[in-house]
Parts: sequence; C-alpha cells; structure tokens
Amino acid sequence: MIKIVLSDFDGTLTFKEGLSPIFFDLLSFLEKKNIPLVIVTGRSLSWGHFLLTHFPYLKDVIVEGGGAIVSRQGKFITEECLISQNEVERLSEFCHQFKVKFPNVPLSVDSFGRKTDRAVELHDLQDGTLFHHIEDFLHEKKINFSTSNVHLNFWCGEVSKFKAVEYYLKQKNLAESEGMFFGDSLNDQTMFKDFHNSVGVANISEVMDRLIFKPKLILQGAENIGPHGVLAHLKSIL
Repeated sequence: MIKIVLSDFDGTLTFKEGLSPIFFDLLSFLEKKNIPLVIVTGRSLSWGHFLLTHFPYLKDVIVEGGGAIVSRQGKFITEECLISQNEVERLSEFCHQFKVKFPNVPLSVDSFGRKTDRAVELHDLQDGTLFHHIEDFLHEKKINFSTSNVHLNFWCGEVSKFKAVEYYLKQKNLAESEGMFFGDSLNDQTMFKDFHNSVGVANISEVMDRLIFKPKLILQGAENIGPHGVLAHLKSIL
C-alpha cells in the first residue's frame, strides 16, 4: 500500500516550464487521501523554502539532488545538510577555480541559495564543445555532476536522490515498498536504479536513449506528460 509519494519537480510536477492547475489538483487529491508528497529536486535550498512557504500541504522537500532536506516544524522551517562541512567547503573552493577557468559561464541565478551543490543553466551551455570542456574539468577535479531538465549540477561528497530518500524514509519509519517515485530526468537515475516503485512520466521519452537506468514503469501518451501522468496514475491505483 502506498503511504507516501515522492516526485522530481521540473518536468514531472511542472508543465511547460511552470506550475499548472493540475499540480494543485494533485495536491488536493493527495490531501484527501492523507498521503504526503515529498518533492525530490535538484533545485536549491532557497527553492525548498519557497515550496514549503507557498504550499502548506508540503511538509518536507529534498533539495539539491539529495544534498539537503528542508522541513516545516510548526511555524518554523529547518534545514538538514546531508554532506559534511568539509565537502561544503571543498565545493566552495572549487567554485572559485571554476570561475577562473570559465569566466564567461555564470552560475545559475539560484546558486546564491545553494549550499551542497551549484548549478549552471543548460541554456548557457548550448555550445557542445564548451559543455565537454566543463565535463572534463569536473572529472579532472574529481567533482561529481549530473544534468536535470534545466541545470548542470555539480557537488562534492556522496549525494544522490536515492541516498537522501533512503535516509528520509528511515527517519519516518517508512519502508521503501510504501513509497512511489515519479521522475523524468537524467538526475533521477539513482531512484530508477535502486527504488523499486519508480514511474517515468511520458516526457521521459526525451532522454530515454541517454538513460543507463530506467524506471520500472513508463507511462505513455500525451495525456501522461508531467503532472498529468502523475495524477492519472495515482488515481488509477489509489
């Protein structure tokens, strides 16, 4: 029995790069079923604060690709960093090196609100040669990275969506079998690999040929794109 829903944000809960009425329908449906939704996103700590502030039904958001958890505790919002302070400091030092190496590549506008990772907007990396140069530099400096629908994210330490979800479920005394994860992106692959109840919304077809690990179930058809697919599938099983 599903007791918790976990979901990627961009492309999975957003539609045409923004929140649509279907997202609110999804929140309402889960609230009526008394099933919590935990967003598991590559977006920043500051975005985690935004989501909790603007959507009261949300109680926890896993952000920065699994680097931190933002939670609502009564009237207060708390942060839990899932990597060591040494890794946070090493990332900060690398960012200075990155800016020297690539002075014309800005960090994403939300990087000021990030702690456990940084990001570069993919639209700033349209030049494929530049993208490969950055990848080579990240490899050289032993910095981990992945791409989402909107960002190239990079970080230090052992950070993944699955590792954060595994930790979160343990804290909530929930078994993995009691959760279901929805995603559509390359940076969802740790969940597709290790989380049994994983579902890809229909627009995952855009990156299917680049996925090493695929979700256990893949939704098909234009009616199952993004949040439409999430809500339709949940209605079919709950």
